Amino acid sequence: MTQASGMSDTPSLGRRQFMNLLTLGAASGAVGGMLYPVISYFVPPSSGAAGGGTLAKDSLGKDVVASEFLASHGPEARVLTQGLKGDPTYLVVTEDGNLEKYGINSVCTHLGCVVPWNASENKFMCPCHGSQYDATGKVVRGPAPLSLALAHADITEDDKVSLTDWTETDFRTGESPWWA
Repeated sequence: MTQASGMSDTPSLGRRQFMNLLTLGAASGAVGGMLYPVISYFVPPSSGAAGGGTLAKDSLGKDVVASEFLASHGPEARVLTQGLKGDPTYLVVTEDGNLEKYGINSVCTHLGCVVPWNASENKFMCPCHGSQYDATGKVVRGPAPLSLALAHADITEDDKVSLTDWTETDFRTGESPWWA
């Protein structure tokens, strides 16, 4: 049915497309706004370390400064810090007072308990089920099936301790790392 002016009562296809796009855009914006916090929750934060590693943190959440750390901890010390993925990681001081090139993740491979260092026994001893690990974190008594995970411990240019993933052969067992 046409009006006297020759125009149809039906809106043009361009107006419909515009309204459909406007509705789709508004709905997409609302859904995207709701999904962003959920998705960003699952993306781990980066530490900003230059080499792509994570800066080790002390018990107060401050970056571990290597010179201060070595001055306050004697030879053969194993000190718990926050390491990769927030896991508790031991930094090891060598006999000559330097920082060892690796850190030892202290999460037991049996049930996930934090394994303390027992200096009098010279080994890590799990309080949950009795697993024991030598000074390098190699399992010596079960029920833990695997050795403790390793991380590279390096000193950055600004004298902070940086931890990075250990992907090479495990020097304690000669096998590929199970945690990689």
